[in-house]
Amino acid sequence: MSRNKETPMASLSEVNASIDVTKTGSTGRKLFAFLGPAYLVSVGYMDPGNWATDLAGGSQFGYTLIWVLLMSNLIALLLQSLSARLGIVRGRDLAQASREIYPPFVNMYLYILAEIAIAACDLAEVLGMAIGLQLLFGLPLAWGVTITVLDTFLLLFLLNSGMRKVEAFIISLVTIIGMCFLSEMFFAKPNPAEIVKGFLPSIPNDTALYIAIGIIGATVMPHNLYLHSSLVQTRKFLRTPVEIKKAIRYNILDSTIALNLAFFVNAAILILAASTFFTNGLFEVAEIQDAHKLLAPMLGTQWAPVLFAVALIASGQSSTITGTLAGQIVMEGYLNLRIAPWIRRLLTRSIAIIPALLTINIMGEGATGELLILSQVILSLQLGFAIIPLIHFVSDREKMGQFVVKNYIKVLAWISATIIVGLNAKLVAGTLIDWISAPGESISVLKIAVVAIAVLTGIVLLYITFHPFFSRRKKYTEPLPHGTFSELTSIIPEKYKRIAITVDFSNMDKRTISHALSQGGKEAEYLIVHVVETAGAFAFGKDIRDFETESDEKNLKMYSENLLTMGYKCSTAIGYGRPKIAIVEKVKEFNADMLVMGAHGHKALKDILLGTTVDAVRHALKIPVLVVR
Repeated sequence: MSRNKETPMASLSEVNASIDVTKTGSTGRKLFAFLGPAYLVSVGYMDPGNWATDLAGGSQFGYTLIWVLLMSNLIALLLQSLSARLGIVRGRDLAQASREIYPPFVNMYLYILAEIAIAACDLAEVLGMAIGLQLLFGLPLAWGVTITVLDTFLLLFLLNSGMRKVEAFIISLVTIIGMCFLSEMFFAKPNPAEIVKGFLPSIPNDTALYIAIGIIGATVMPHNLYLHSSLVQTRKFLRTPVEIKKAIRYNILDSTIALNLAFFVNAAILILAASTFFTNGLFEVAEIQDAHKLLAPMLGTQWAPVLFAVALIASGQSSTITGTLAGQIVMEGYLNLRIAPWIRRLLTRSIAIIPALLTINIMGEGATGELLILSQVILSLQLGFAIIPLIHFVSDREKMGQFVVKNYIKVLAWISATIIVGLNAKLVAGTLIDWISAPGESISVLKIAVVAIAVLTGIVLLYITFHPFFSRRKKYTEPLPHGTFSELTSIIPEKYKRIAITVDFSNMDKRTISHALSQGGKEAEYLIVHVVETAGAFAFGKDIRDFETESDEKNLKMYSENLLTMGYKCSTAIGYGRPKIAIVEKVKEFNADMLVMGAHGHKALKDILLGTTVDAVRHALKIPVLVVR
């Protein structure tokens, strides 16, 4: 369902402000209530894409690139705290804030880039999960990739149980990953002195630069900036300056704990590769499968590869959940468009599965490591388009008020953005020059198109960078999510003349009919609607004459006669097949001006299998729909 630009829906509306922290008493309890969003964000910093870049960096360059991990983590902590600040202070996620500022073309371009980043992230998760299943159970990689479609429904189950359950599930997976690598470090016995040397900045060659950019892209993920600005809005707190300040402080602490844990996991993977492979002269272990195979003989224990595979599966599963949420936030924020979560998930997963299966079938399973690293480089290339708008938004005193970021924070943020964009520009320029000037290669339409896209992307990046400096400054008015106040004068009660009522011959019928009668009284006309959902009804429609259909018709007639004897004007209608279609047809035929429905009460699995009838009917009709529980 689309909406106009002036009335944006709440970010992740199904869980927005769903955790009330106003009722918590002590500081400790309030802090605990705020903890959680950063852990969902942190799993993106330890997903299977990180594993590939960390393994490649550790096996090829030893401990040399640990400083890149540390720098990436510090940048991530800074940017995630800014993202949380935006969501807390303005009640906007990053995509919504962008949509309010930039023109439609720029927003669409930013949306496409964000979707590419999420697809690249999901590609890493698909491959990571598939590799983990292969290592643990011996499944072919193509089978594992296909099986990952099934986790589409996991997030739907968790969200139905509340945001706290989602956070608890993610934290349990993060704990599994951390414990696995703590054990790996015990087996590996790395050299502490060499680890310390790794914190001295150096880039040995162009290959190290490529891997370093991959590490940055794997660590500072663009979709996490969208995600964090939305997740902090799941907390309901008093919108006073004091409470907003506390919320910012608690979320910075949440981010510090969660992202330091992510740094430990990433550093552990790189150190494991350096101490196990690099020190033994195995410089080309970039494939996760190779690392898994060599861990047992190198470390002298069969537990090492098992723990490695378990952590990989936990990493892939946790990351796929947060990737789904990020995709929903980006689509709703930029397009103000919401589709069913399971459709959104299937679309994202399909985009990731297709290149994974093509790579496996064409280039073989051995190419998955290169594909994982490429996915992280793609993520890094998208970073500037999320970071630069974020810095502008939290630096805007007019919109942020007293919570605008301090000048030294702005300087650090712009230094981070400059480093990331500069490294990416160097990589893109070098790659394009090498490709175009390769011996024997002629200028083709494809090359011209690629260069044109690169130039257009650069222009968009420059536009969002300098937009605040050349755009006309209008007096800012905070958009209201539900329009503006209209004065209430004389209220004339609505009189409904034709009321449709749905029944399913359950205990809800009496309440549903009672509410309907209270809306119209004896002056209105009523239509009682029931839909037969048997297999025969789906196949034969109104021609079906089975026992259930005849029984339903009899019960429907009894309801009608009962109301007629009470003095109400009543008729009946029976539909066949899918309720969400049949109900709408009968209501429109009756020309009803109101519909009263009983809530079915089922959720989770039944919602997926049977569909959400109330929502589908409500969106298909233009009359008031009263849902009785």
